[in-house]
Amino acid sequence: MYIFHLFRSFIPALNPIGFSASDFIELFVALILVLFASAIPRKPRLAENTGRCMLLLFILPIALRLALLPQYLIPTPGVSDDFSYILLADTLRHFHLANPPHPLHQFFETYFVLQEPSYSSIFPIGQGLVLALGWTIFRHPWAGVALSIGALCALCYWMLRAWVTPGWALIGGLLAVIEFGPLNQWMNSYWGGAVSACAGCLVFGALPRLRESGRYRDAVWLGLGLALQLLTRPFEAIFLLISVPLFFLPDLRRLARPAIVAALVVVPAIGLMLLQNKQATGSWTTLPYMLSRYQYGVPTTFTVQPLPTPHHPLTHEQQLDYDAQSEAHSASTDSLAAYAARWASRIRFYRFFMLAPLYLALPAFLVALGEHRFAWVAMTIFIFSLGANFYPYFYSHYIAALTCLFVLISVVGLERLSRWVIRGNRVGDECARILVFLCAAHFVFWYGLHASRNDELIAAMTPYETGDNINHGDPQGRIAIDQALAASPGQQLVFVRYWPQHQFQEWVHNVADLDHARIVWARDLGPEENQKLLRYYPQRTAWLLEPDAHPPRLGVYPQ
Repeated sequence: MYIFHLFRSFIPALNPIGFSASDFIELFVALILVLFASAIPRKPRLAENTGRCMLLLFILPIALRLALLPQYLIPTPGVSDDFSYILLADTLRHFHLANPPHPLHQFFETYFVLQEPSYSSIFPIGQGLVLALGWTIFRHPWAGVALSIGALCALCYWMLRAWVTPGWALIGGLLAVIEFGPLNQWMNSYWGGAVSACAGCLVFGALPRLRESGRYRDAVWLGLGLALQLLTRPFEAIFLLISVPLFFLPDLRRLARPAIVAALVVVPAIGLMLLQNKQATGSWTTLPYMLSRYQYGVPTTFTVQPLPTPHHPLTHEQQLDYDAQSEAHSASTDSLAAYAARWASRIRFYRFFMLAPLYLALPAFLVALGEHRFAWVAMTIFIFSLGANFYPYFYSHYIAALTCLFVLISVVGLERLSRWVIRGNRVGDECARILVFLCAAHFVFWYGLHASRNDELIAAMTPYETGDNINHGDPQGRIAIDQALAASPGQQLVFVRYWPQHQFQEWVHNVADLDHARIVWARDLGPEENQKLLRYYPQRTAWLLEPDAHPPRLGVYPQ
């Protein structure tokens, strides 16, 4: 308890050792720099132990995020993508691929959810499987999110072991923890990224191993990676598949036997995808996502959400939506010029995959492009960027399979930089260490800030953070409404009435088994239509929610 109070008080007069917030931050930065300096030993014994390193890198991001739970609770679902994936996970954990349509499904219309011919999420099954696994074992879907982030960091190291020396592979794994760990959007939401990134790690880690030894075990890893990507991001799986033969150019014959093994591993994934299609859409070949587009259309022109005001700031997830909508709105035509403009505008989103200090290592990586394998890395990223550019929206998880390649670029750039010699002095080694230390200092500063429990300090500094990815929830909004409903006994029916100017946030999201849910959220379709649902659920307490009030207003439904 004494240790707890030692770090809790950032006021020098009250702190037993007279430390202020800046003193603690400097101390932590110094500590992390020393740890990182010792993490690049001349003979990296720990780095050579693959099993121990993977276990360490798996546990580290999960433990760091769990340590923040006193300040930031388990992330609250905030956007429609989150709720749709949670619906998918809830469906899967009941051993269904889709749910029967509700007889009054018009009340439950919402984004990213089919109502006919089945009640189901429109998203591929991969992310849902991971959420369902975590939900089943640990009683909460976010556990699946945390497990996938741990797997990503561990697999980044495994992938890098096939490309660089063990020491640099460990550095890359630690960079993955820093970039994609406890403070990252993927850790603090439910709409994915890490699962597709794990698929990329398996594919890009298997390819060099296959070219070197041709073992069937590595062909299995290749097949698992392709299968996981197919179940998570089916469209981008095409580009991942294209990258495989390009890696083996000009000797494609070496790919023949491994390709057969990999194909056999992918077949069950294809079968599962087809089965989900049949259950959700009634057609073996129609994806739920595509049926949703047929039913509701593809957004081409729309009104972009206004910028936030000081009194009503957008959450990070809303800001991402605003950026994507603005981008699509500004380049909504099909002309080549619009395509090129959209492609150029998306370069800034790639900042998600690399911390600012690592950009100084990029020139050193460019020098390595003379080697076929590194030229292939650049070509693969280029192919993904061109393919993803056909869609009018863009989020980082669309190209999540490339995550480990961006880590590889950083590590190879640092490794090549460390070799630089100027006037007989190995200045490059110190430069590489400085860049790694700056990345560590960046992480320690922001992690320490979020862990400080100093709300005033956090509020003052957050605007200067490149991406405030911690899930703060919505204490006066959805969280407060959920708490009010939880305090009411029995089953509840909530009619959601939007005001005419409503945009952006959708409140109607339900679980897989609607009729047995404790809370059912429904659209307000007017007094006469609402009577149909009231008669269908006569035992439920009826509420009227007006989410566009500030704060959202919940009251008894007027009978």
